[in-house]
Amino acid sequence: MFEAPARSVTTVYAKLSSEHHYPNGSSSWLDLQRPGVAPSSFIEGPVFDQYGHLWFCDIPWGRIFRVALDGQIEQVVQYDGEPNGLAFGPDGRLYIADFRNGLMVLDPGTKQINIVMHSVAGERFKGLNDLIFASNGDLYFTDQGLTGLHDPSGRLFRLRTDGRLDCLLNNVPSPNGLVLAPDERSLLLAVTRDNAVWRVPLLPEGGVMKVGVFVRLSGGGGPDGLALDSSGNLLVCHLGLGAIWVFNPIGEPIRRIQSCAGLLTTNATFGPAQRPGLYITESETGSILHAERDW
Repeated sequence: MFEAPARSVTTVYAKLSSEHHYPNGSSSWLDLQRPGVAPSSFIEGPVFDQYGHLWFCDIPWGRIFRVALDGQIEQVVQYDGEPNGLAFGPDGRLYIADFRNGLMVLDPGTKQINIVMHSVAGERFKGLNDLIFASNGDLYFTDQGLTGLHDPSGRLFRLRTDGRLDCLLNNVPSPNGLVLAPDERSLLLAVTRDNAVWRVPLLPEGGVMKVGVFVRLSGGGGPDGLALDSSGNLLVCHLGLGAIWVFNPIGEPIRRIQSCAGLLTTNATFGPAQRPGLYITESETGSILHAERDW
């Protein structure tokens, strides 16, 4: 359909130590999600704080890490959960989409973790995956669980600043990463098992309409995390392909950023002024990759 885009290279910015990447013990998340694979970390959720520190999480072992300005990785907390996505809120706290426990929040100063919400209408979430804040403070998050084409019942929620919870979609075969369009009138949603990115127009009164496919992919395991650059280009982390695709605002592929490590490119985020470029979690090797913006 399109010509193959030019490729960009990555380098390893930071990497978990062997002890951290291959911890002792067993993990029910790994037994379910990656049967037959030796116990290891599975990192996701990169996000920068106001001081330029990069935070990320490790799902199967309930760990949250921080990368210092000198590139050294420190474990901030380990708790009984499965943190999948991270986002700093307007209050400066770190919000966590936890696959096991629901929506949680971490105070970076005290390292205290609390559950914000674990259920909706008396029913526990299927398994939260990722989250993003709108400029007005509303929080959008995905409830993925083990949904797929066999069970397209994954959900997209919005938690308003006044505490109201809206279910915007309930028919998604594996909702994953998400970003808001620059004007915040629509949302782009990675749908992993459909190997596609959906466009979700947001109505002023609070609902959605005319949801459709924005980008269709092939191969790998499907899209995972999403990011948006300052020009409105969409970056799609293609899990299992070791690549991040860059699509322009009308959906044309303009760049392929190739992993220099493993194939499990899960999430990406842009660094602040003091740490420019793109930072990518690669879960197969427990690495944080870096790419210059050259598109």
